[in-house]
Amino acid sequence: MPDGFSLEDAVANGVRCMMMRGGTSKGAYFLAEDLPSDVAARDDLLLRVMGTPDPRQIDGIGGAHSLTSKVAVVSRSAGDDADVDYLFLQLGVDEPTVSDKQNCGNILAGIGPFAVERGLVPAGPEKTRVRIRMVNSGSLATATFPTPGGRVEYRGDTAISGVPGAAAAVDLEFADTEGSVTGSLLPTGQVRDVIDGVEVTCVDNGMPVVVARAADFGLTGYESAAELGADEALRERIQSLRLQAGKLMGLGDVSAASVPKTTLVAPPREGGIICTRTFIPIRPHTSIGVLGAVTVATALLMEDAVGHELAVIPPPGTPLKVEHPTGTFEVGVELDTSASPPRVVRSSLVRTARKLFDGTVFPYAW
Repeated sequence: MPDGFSLEDAVANGVRCMMMRGGTSKGAYFLAEDLPSDVAARDDLLLRVMGTPDPRQIDGIGGAHSLTSKVAVVSRSAGDDADVDYLFLQLGVDEPTVSDKQNCGNILAGIGPFAVERGLVPAGPEKTRVRIRMVNSGSLATATFPTPGGRVEYRGDTAISGVPGAAAAVDLEFADTEGSVTGSLLPTGQVRDVIDGVEVTCVDNGMPVVVARAADFGLTGYESAAELGADEALRERIQSLRLQAGKLMGLGDVSAASVPKTTLVAPPREGGIICTRTFIPIRPHTSIGVLGAVTVATALLMEDAVGHELAVIPPPGTPLKVEHPTGTFEVGVELDTSASPPRVVRSSLVRTARKLFDGTVFPYAW
């Protein structure tokens, strides 16, 4: 968008936008050129687009939940190692906040298709491979998805937990996710720490996460998100845990941030490696985030990590199935545990995405 951006003009004429479901999230996708170059003006515009602050986001396109109050800003990459740059922004619902402190692997699933739809990357005759720089962390991901006849095909037979029906698979492979936000896979410098008398493992392989046993919170680990959300004392304990973990992980004061996430683990019940209950940051997640699942699985591969003794680890090369409140999530993680500290060799997963609408969105003016 030209530097002469006018909010009045955006309110009157709207802004080009594509709404997509990416994995188990939903967000507004924009070309960087369609938004103000000034960060403050951009954030103000996006809050107006989403309808924040308002718990219902009734005057915007947000879905009244952190999983549906997300934005992707995409542009051609200036570097040779990527095709496009992807900036993820997490917008608040009740509070007028815009955070670029984390990646989102779910919204990432829609970046490749969006890049083809907007003409940033030419479509292949059968499949298209898009190299994506995740601007938030500098990490690289490669998305591969079907484009028969040179057009993005969203229909398919891949089903993922938390999304009804099936859609075309988006294969995602990651590089350089180790220490994505904190700079280290084990940002506290050790595999185990003790916070508020609870043993935890603080790890970052694409998402800063604090892993703890559900039993240490007096929980089974199989409670529903609604049950966890109704427990005020639990929310206070989770907040205390992550505030202290944030400092130990080098993130400073995280009281206004959405990271680190907290994941409570319990023995698996559905054939997976572990059962999880995740909080973002203190609100129970109805499933588990993409890079959160990758990071938790990474932690469980370390023998001394909290939760390793509860996990059922399959043979090397087998997908790691992470159980969550609404199903399971398969990820691939190869970890070199002979190194000190351990080194991530590769991470991968499969998601789906779907274009919901493409057109013009009108921000509120009040």
